[in-house]
Amino acid sequence: MGDGVDVDRAAIGPEGVARAAIGQIFREEWGRSVATLIRVFGQIEIAEDAVQDAFAMALRVWPRDGLPPNPGGWITTTARRCAIDRLRRDVRGRELLKDLAVLEHPDGPEVREVGPVPDDRLRLIFTCCHPALAPEAQVGSRTECRATTSCRIGYGPCLR
Repeated sequence: MGDGVDVDRAAIGPEGVARAAIGQIFREEWGRSVATLIRVFGQIEIAEDAVQDAFAMALRVWPRDGLPPNPGGWITTTARRCAIDRLRRDVRGRELLKDLAVLEHPDGPEVREVGPVPDDRLRLIFTCCHPALAPEAQVGSRTECRATTSCRIGYGPCLR
């Protein structure tokens, strides 16, 4: 092999790679791959889990497809990709948990309810210029909106 792994070729049959050959590669490449990933990611747990996942994948793929030209490189590359996927899942999971927390507690301390608007003209401005209204509906309401002094001084889309 090109990477220094001396696999017993008798352990490799016509159907692909035997588990014994993968075990031999595991013993020879585990430490090197884990050390590389610890250097890259800075976390022992992520590195060990990723290399473990890569060897589990090798147990599924290599018997079917055969031994790659550089088994150690294959393991390290696959483990690096597994670690990146895990980190992405963790980040996305945290984002989803934040979103879920907001949905479960919409009345958190930063949200306070505002009472009714006492000024009818101000309510009319907000109503005719609300972005939820279709532009066509805003056009009809703007005639009423223009009659107010507040709208003439520059509130929102009323001055278009």
